[in-house]
Amino acid sequence: MRSAKVERNTKETQIVCELNLDGTGAAKIDTGIGFLDHMLNSFARHGFFDLTLSVKGDLYVDCHHTIEDTGIVLGQAIKEALGDKAGIARYGSSLLPMDETLVLCAIDLSGRPYLNFDMTFTSDRVGYYDTEMVREFFYAVSYAAGMNLHIKQMDGTNNHHLIEAAYKAFARALDAATKAEPRLSGTLSTKGTL
Repeated sequence: MRSAKVERNTKETQIVCELNLDGTGAAKIDTGIGFLDHMLNSFARHGFFDLTLSVKGDLYVDCHHTIEDTGIVLGQAIKEALGDKAGIARYGSSLLPMDETLVLCAIDLSGRPYLNFDMTFTSDRVGYYDTEMVREFFYAVSYAAGMNLHIKQMDGTNNHHLIEAAYKAFARALDAATKAEPRLSGTLSTKGTL
């Protein structure tokens, strides 16, 4: 089973994350930020990942540390669960519609971190989730996991729908990238390693 358990304890956050890449979409999420819980539940469900996540953060300051550190820990869990990445498809993408919204996500599990994020929000917050933190979350995931991650808004105006479409597109692209490729022996790289 491709799974991982990661803990992170700092003066700003205490996080425990358990991730199973070969799950059914079961999730138990408590970050203290309702909208982030909703997004991570969507991520688990639409990627068929089992995810347990407990986060205690300094929300009396703001949501920044909690969201960023959650992204770091989730990225570390993805990296650990993938191991040497032998036999995986490596690439995945999703063009996800949600009502008036359309979001593209493409992933390369190359080991080289990079984020290309192109989304525009018209409100500062959705619930207690600052919209500027969407980019910070995905930046943290991409760098901790060592993935090349592209997220692009193709259409849409509703901030809730845009963010949710980004999380769901990310889930579906990651599910595709982590799937076993039966024709492959070793890693999908001319270097012989990812």
